[in-house]
Amino acid sequence: MKSIKTKKVKKINDKTVIATLDIGKNIQYGYFRAPNGNDVKPFAFYNSKKSYNEFWQKLCQFKNKEGLEEIVIGFESTGPYAEPLFNFLRKKPVTLVQVNPVHTKRVKELTGNSPNKTDNKDPRVIADVISLGHALTLVVPQGTAAELRRLTQARERAIKARTSMINQLQHLIFVIFPEFLKVLKISTKTARHLIKHYTTPEKISVLGLESVGQILKKVSRGKLGQDRAKQLNEAAGNSIGISEGKQSIVFEIKHLIGRIEAEDQFIDRLEKQMHVYLQQIPYSQNILSIKGLAEVTVAGLIGEVADFNKFDTISEVMKLAGLDLYEISSGNHKGQRRISKRGRPLMRKLLFFAAINAVKSKGIMHAKYQKMLARGMLKMKALIAISRKLLGLIFAIVRDNTKYVENYSDNYHYKLAA
Repeated sequence: MKSIKTKKVKKINDKTVIATLDIGKNIQYGYFRAPNGNDVKPFAFYNSKKSYNEFWQKLCQFKNKEGLEEIVIGFESTGPYAEPLFNFLRKKPVTLVQVNPVHTKRVKELTGNSPNKTDNKDPRVIADVISLGHALTLVVPQGTAAELRRLTQARERAIKARTSMINQLQHLIFVIFPEFLKVLKISTKTARHLIKHYTTPEKISVLGLESVGQILKKVSRGKLGQDRAKQLNEAAGNSIGISEGKQSIVFEIKHLIGRIEAEDQFIDRLEKQMHVYLQQIPYSQNILSIKGLAEVTVAGLIGEVADFNKFDTISEVMKLAGLDLYEISSGNHKGQRRISKRGRPLMRKLLFFAAINAVKSKGIMHAKYQKMLARGMLKMKALIAISRKLLGLIFAIVRDNTKYVENYSDNYHYKLAA
């Protein structure tokens, strides 16, 4: 597969065959079109090595018959069902491109097709979108970057699962000991340790004020003590929690806490593995020199981007993140500029939370953020702007193979990325 850069696909030349795919769990639909309009009508094939080889042979035969030289294969943004096919195609001499479902829907409406999903029509519409130049080349991470992407995705799923379990736990505690939630946040390990071993108000009362204080101090490493223990003891003595069916809820609470602890351990192992792979990326330490960027953030960004060195301009990276700007204007009215949000959502999320951390640290991003707020910019909009500046700074640092230094705004490299 050709070297990958996330840039908008220009007009297809007269030596290129467009092949498109409509991805499904069990059945895919393929379609081929030559620049002169000759095509192969949409056909079905299956998720198997035999079907993949037949698809490739059919595509090569069409290319040779039409006297064409290059192949562009396009598809809509999709989930995991396409990954085995992409793994097969990335080893072939093709360019893989991705189209936004929004563009597909609009072209369907313009060409008289219903915007409803119809598999045997979609491949033709995807080809129309590619012909119009509304497609981005696909970023396919390989080697270490591929491992970082998978680890980041696994971590995101684990955090989502843990959050769901904590919410369930909170609901159960509210039934038997609602006052506990007013004293301690169940999202903390200290609260979960206490509720795991002393689940009911009665057990807290029996434990006594002094013992509760000692446990809180030990588990929280000195952050909590007698004051919080007194609040908890009073809450236990005046609890309005239910009494009937309580033991069954206690049983479920302990089970949930065990699952949360297991998920915490899994997340910890994922982050350790991310650290190992991150050391294999030569420029990762340069990125980590930026204040506010943690290892998990940098690992996630590299996984999403695949390789910052593959990009020629910052605008290409902005498009990948969906942080590129567009403006809606009409007549003499100049509209506000907004980000497109049409890139990789996880990349935007990572940059947004990195921006929050960066503005908390006493560095250049903190100063820029304060200036934005002083000009009347809303906090959310200012954080998005900081996300863009962070990405620009990362791009410049990787491009110039340098570390972040204080007063980097006075540096030639930063100005190019700002």
